[in-house]
Amino acid sequence: MEQPNREPDIARAARLLASASRARMLKALSDGRPLSASVLATEAEVSLATASVHLGQLAEAGMVTVEHTGRHRYYRLTGPEIATALEALAVIAPAVATPVTSLRASSRENALRRSRTCYDHVAGSLGVSLMDAFVSQELLTRHDRAEATRQASTDRPASYGKDLEYRLTAAGEQRFGAFGIDVDRLPTTRRPAVRYCVDWSEQRHHLAGALGAALTERFFKLRWLRYGVAPRVVHLTDAGRQGMSETFGVDIAE
Repeated sequence: MEQPNREPDIARAARLLASASRARMLKALSDGRPLSASVLATEAEVSLATASVHLGQLAEAGMVTVEHTGRHRYYRLTGPEIATALEALAVIAPAVATPVTSLRASSRENALRRSRTCYDHVAGSLGVSLMDAFVSQELLTRHDRAEATRQASTDRPASYGKDLEYRLTAAGEQRFGAFGIDVDRLPTTRRPAVRYCVDWSEQRHHLAGALGAALTERFFKLRWLRYGVAPRVVHLTDAGRQGMSETFGVDIAE
Protein backbone atom coordinates (compact mmCIF):
# COMPACT_ATOMS: atom_id res chain seq x y z
CA MET A 1 0.00 0.00 0.00
CA GLU A 2 1.39 3.37 -1.03
CA GLN A 3 2.21 5.65 1.90
CA PRO A 4 0.50 9.09 1.85
CA ASN A 5 2.65 12.16 1.42
CA ARG A 6 3.52 13.87 4.70
CA GLU A 7 3.76 17.64 4.71
CA PRO A 8 4.76 19.98 7.54
CA ASP A 9 1.71 21.23 9.45
CA ILE A 10 2.73 24.90 9.47
CA ALA A 11 -0.70 26.01 10.68
CA ARG A 12 -0.41 23.86 13.80
CA ALA A 13 3.02 25.24 14.63
CA ALA A 14 1.72 28.77 14.08
CA ARG A 15 -1.23 28.15 16.43
CA LEU A 16 1.14 26.99 19.17
CA LEU A 17 3.39 30.03 18.77
CA ALA A 18 0.38 32.35 18.64
CA SER A 19 0.05 31.97 22.42
CA ALA A 20 2.14 34.62 24.18
CA SER A 21 2.64 32.26 27.13
CA ARG A 22 3.97 29.41 25.01
CA ALA A 23 6.16 31.80 23.02
CA ARG A 24 7.69 33.12 26.27
CA MET A 25 8.41 29.56 27.40
CA LEU A 26 10.15 28.69 24.15
CA LYS A 27 12.13 31.92 24.29
CA ALA A 28 13.25 31.11 27.85
CA LEU A 29 14.43 27.69 26.64
CA SER A 30 16.36 29.17 23.73
CA ASP A 31 19.69 29.25 25.55
CA GLY A 32 19.71 25.45 25.50
CA ARG A 33 19.35 24.82 29.23
CA PRO A 34 16.65 22.51 30.60
CA LEU A 35 14.18 24.37 32.84
CA SER A 36 11.49 23.20 35.24
CA ALA A 37 7.79 23.80 34.72
CA SER A 38 7.73 26.18 37.71
CA VAL A 39 10.48 28.35 36.21
CA LEU A 40 8.72 28.37 32.85
CA ALA A 41 5.42 29.24 34.55
CA THR A 42 7.12 32.28 36.08
CA GLU A 43 8.55 33.23 32.70
CA ALA A 44 5.14 32.95 31.05
CA GLU A 45 3.37 34.67 33.96
CA VAL A 46 0.84 31.85 34.31
CA SER A 47 -0.03 29.32 37.01
CA LEU A 48 1.86 26.04 37.25
CA ALA A 49 -1.24 24.13 36.15
CA THR A 50 -1.63 26.31 33.05
CA ALA A 51 2.07 26.02 32.29
CA SER A 52 1.82 22.23 32.46
CA VAL A 53 -0.97 22.27 29.88
CA HIS A 54 1.07 24.51 27.56
CA LEU A 55 4.15 22.33 27.96
CA GLY A 56 2.13 19.21 27.23
CA GLN A 57 0.96 20.78 23.98
CA LEU A 58 4.50 21.77 23.01
CA ALA A 59 5.79 18.29 23.84
CA GLU A 60 3.03 16.64 21.80
CA ALA A 61 3.97 18.82 18.84
CA GLY A 62 7.63 17.85 19.19
CA MET A 63 8.87 21.32 20.10
CA VAL A 64 10.12 20.40 23.59
CA THR A 65 11.32 17.23 25.26
CA VAL A 66 10.95 16.20 28.89
CA GLU A 67 13.80 14.97 31.09
CA HIS A 68 13.07 13.21 34.37
CA THR A 69 15.43 13.72 37.31
CA GLY A 70 13.96 11.90 40.29
CA ARG A 71 10.50 13.31 40.81
CA HIS A 72 11.29 16.48 38.87
CA ARG A 73 10.66 17.22 35.22
CA TYR A 74 12.81 19.49 33.13
CA TYR A 75 12.03 20.76 29.65
CA ARG A 76 14.34 21.70 26.81
CA LEU A 77 13.96 22.54 23.14
CA THR A 78 13.90 19.50 20.88
CA GLY A 79 16.66 20.97 18.77
CA PRO A 80 18.28 24.17 17.51
CA GLU A 81 15.77 24.41 14.66
CA ILE A 82 13.15 25.58 17.20
CA ALA A 83 15.38 28.49 18.21
CA THR A 84 16.06 29.15 14.53
CA ALA A 85 12.31 29.41 13.89
CA LEU A 86 11.95 31.88 16.77
CA GLU A 87 14.82 33.93 15.37
CA ALA A 88 13.11 34.02 11.98
CA LEU A 89 9.85 35.18 13.54
CA ALA A 90 11.71 37.87 15.49
CA VAL A 91 12.73 39.40 12.17
CA ILE A 92 9.11 40.10 11.20
CA ALA A 93 7.51 40.47 14.64
CA PRO A 94 6.51 43.99 15.76
CA ALA A 95 8.38 45.37 18.76
CA VAL A 96 6.24 45.80 21.89
CA ALA A 97 7.15 47.84 24.98
CA THR A 98 6.59 46.01 28.29
CA PRO A 99 6.33 48.09 31.50
CA VAL A 100 8.49 47.18 34.53
CA THR A 101 6.24 47.04 37.60
CA SER A 102 8.35 45.54 40.43
CA LEU A 103 11.83 45.67 41.97
CA ARG A 104 12.42 42.05 40.97
CA ALA A 105 11.49 42.78 37.38
CA SER A 106 13.70 45.88 37.42
CA SER A 107 16.69 43.91 38.74
CA ARG A 108 16.19 41.25 36.11
CA GLU A 109 15.85 43.87 33.40
CA ASN A 110 19.15 45.42 34.47
CA ALA A 111 20.84 42.01 34.48
CA LEU A 112 19.52 41.28 31.00
CA ARG A 113 20.83 44.61 29.77
CA ARG A 114 24.31 43.94 31.19
CA SER A 115 24.88 40.47 29.78
CA ARG A 116 22.58 37.79 28.45
CA THR A 117 22.37 35.16 25.78
CA CYS A 118 20.53 35.98 22.58
CA TYR A 119 19.77 32.36 21.72
CA ASP A 120 23.32 30.95 21.62
CA HIS A 121 25.44 34.10 21.54
CA VAL A 122 26.29 36.90 23.95
CA ALA A 123 24.20 40.07 23.96
CA GLY A 124 23.59 43.12 26.09
CA SER A 125 26.29 45.60 27.06
CA LEU A 126 28.89 42.83 27.07
CA GLY A 127 27.91 41.68 23.60
CA VAL A 128 28.11 45.10 21.98
CA SER A 129 31.38 45.88 23.79
CA LEU A 130 32.89 42.73 22.29
CA MET A 131 31.61 43.65 18.83
CA ASP A 132 33.09 47.13 19.11
CA ALA A 133 36.43 45.62 20.14
CA PHE A 134 36.45 43.17 17.25
CA VAL A 135 35.87 45.99 14.77
CA SER A 136 38.31 48.47 16.34
CA GLN A 137 41.03 45.80 16.36
CA GLU A 138 40.13 44.87 12.76
CA LEU A 139 39.29 41.29 13.62
CA LEU A 140 36.06 42.07 11.77
CA THR A 141 35.47 44.76 9.17
CA ARG A 142 32.17 46.51 8.59
CA HIS A 143 30.82 47.21 5.10
CA ASP A 144 27.71 48.86 3.68
CA ARG A 145 25.57 46.60 1.56
CA ALA A 146 25.15 48.14 -1.89
CA GLU A 147 21.43 47.42 -1.79
CA ALA A 148 20.99 49.08 1.61
CA THR A 149 22.71 52.28 0.48
CA ARG A 150 19.97 52.81 -2.08
CA GLN A 151 17.05 52.53 0.31
CA ALA A 152 15.99 53.35 3.85
CA SER A 153 17.37 51.30 6.74
CA THR A 154 15.50 48.07 7.42
CA ASP A 155 17.32 47.08 10.64
CA ARG A 156 15.14 46.76 13.73
CA PRO A 157 15.97 46.01 17.38
CA ALA A 158 15.85 42.37 18.57
CA SER A 159 16.39 40.96 15.09
CA TYR A 160 19.12 40.08 12.64
CA GLY A 161 20.56 43.09 10.85
CA LYS A 162 20.69 43.35 7.08
CA ASP A 163 21.86 46.89 6.37
CA LEU A 164 25.55 46.13 6.94
CA GLU A 165 27.91 43.23 6.41
CA TYR A 166 30.65 42.18 8.80
CA ARG A 167 33.57 40.18 7.41
CA LEU A 168 36.18 38.14 9.22
CA THR A 169 39.73 39.32 8.52
CA ALA A 170 42.98 37.35 8.41
CA ALA A 171 43.89 38.95 11.75
CA GLY A 172 40.54 37.79 13.10
CA GLU A 173 41.11 34.22 11.94
CA GLN A 174 44.47 34.24 13.68
CA ARG A 175 43.22 35.77 16.94
CA PHE A 176 40.13 33.57 17.20
CA GLY A 177 42.23 30.54 16.24
CA ALA A 178 44.65 31.30 19.08
CA PHE A 179 41.61 31.53 21.35
CA GLY A 180 40.64 27.97 20.44
CA ILE A 181 38.19 28.46 17.57
CA ASP A 182 38.89 26.89 14.19
CA VAL A 183 36.99 29.28 11.94
CA ASP A 184 37.37 26.93 8.96
CA ARG A 185 35.32 24.30 10.79
CA LEU A 186 32.46 26.48 11.97
CA PRO A 187 29.06 24.92 11.16
CA THR A 188 27.64 27.18 8.45
CA THR A 189 24.98 25.01 6.80
CA ARG A 190 22.13 26.71 8.67
CA ARG A 191 23.58 30.21 9.10
CA PRO A 192 26.60 32.25 8.05
CA ALA A 193 29.77 32.32 10.12
CA VAL A 194 29.41 36.06 10.77
CA ARG A 195 26.21 38.03 11.13
CA TYR A 196 24.90 40.59 13.57
CA CYS A 197 21.85 41.31 15.67
CA VAL A 198 20.56 44.75 16.56
CA ASP A 199 20.66 44.58 20.36
CA TRP A 200 17.29 45.57 21.80
CA SER A 201 18.70 47.10 25.00
CA GLU A 202 21.78 48.82 23.57
CA GLN A 203 20.42 49.74 20.12
CA ARG A 204 23.80 48.68 18.72
CA HIS A 205 25.20 45.55 17.13
CA HIS A 206 26.35 42.33 18.76
CA LEU A 207 27.94 39.34 17.04
CA ALA A 208 25.70 36.44 16.04
CA GLY A 209 26.13 33.61 13.54
CA ALA A 210 28.30 30.53 13.94
CA LEU A 211 31.28 32.58 15.15
CA GLY A 212 29.21 34.29 17.85
CA ALA A 213 27.93 30.91 19.04
CA ALA A 214 31.42 29.39 19.06
CA LEU A 215 32.83 32.30 21.08
CA THR A 216 30.03 32.04 23.63
CA GLU A 217 30.56 28.30 23.99
CA ARG A 218 34.25 28.95 24.54
CA PHE A 219 33.52 31.60 27.20
CA PHE A 220 31.47 29.09 29.17
CA LYS A 221 34.08 26.35 28.76
CA LEU A 222 36.75 28.67 30.16
CA ARG A 223 34.34 29.69 32.93
CA TRP A 224 34.50 33.30 31.89
CA LEU A 225 30.70 33.28 31.94
CA ARG A 226 28.22 31.57 34.23
CA TYR A 227 24.48 31.36 34.02
CA GLY A 228 22.32 33.50 36.27
CA VAL A 229 19.20 32.43 38.12
CA ALA A 230 16.84 33.88 35.53
CA PRO A 231 16.77 32.35 32.04
CA ARG A 232 19.09 33.98 29.49
CA VAL A 233 20.90 36.05 32.16
CA VAL A 234 24.65 35.39 32.29
CA HIS A 235 27.30 36.83 34.57
CA LEU A 236 30.92 37.65 33.84
CA THR A 237 33.22 35.93 36.34
CA ASP A 238 36.43 37.39 37.75
CA ALA A 239 38.38 35.12 35.40
CA GLY A 240 36.18 36.30 32.55
CA ARG A 241 36.69 39.96 33.38
CA GLN A 242 40.46 39.47 33.32
CA GLY A 243 40.34 37.28 30.22
CA MET A 244 38.16 39.69 28.25
CA SER A 245 40.58 42.50 29.06
CA GLU A 246 43.77 40.61 28.26
CA THR A 247 42.52 38.77 25.18
CA PHE A 248 40.17 41.24 23.50
CA GLY A 249 40.83 44.54 25.26
CA VAL A 250 37.30 44.70 26.66
CA ASP A 251 37.18 46.19 30.16
CA ILE A 252 33.88 45.62 31.97
CA ALA A 253 33.31 47.44 35.26
CA GLU A 254 32.10 45.35 38.20
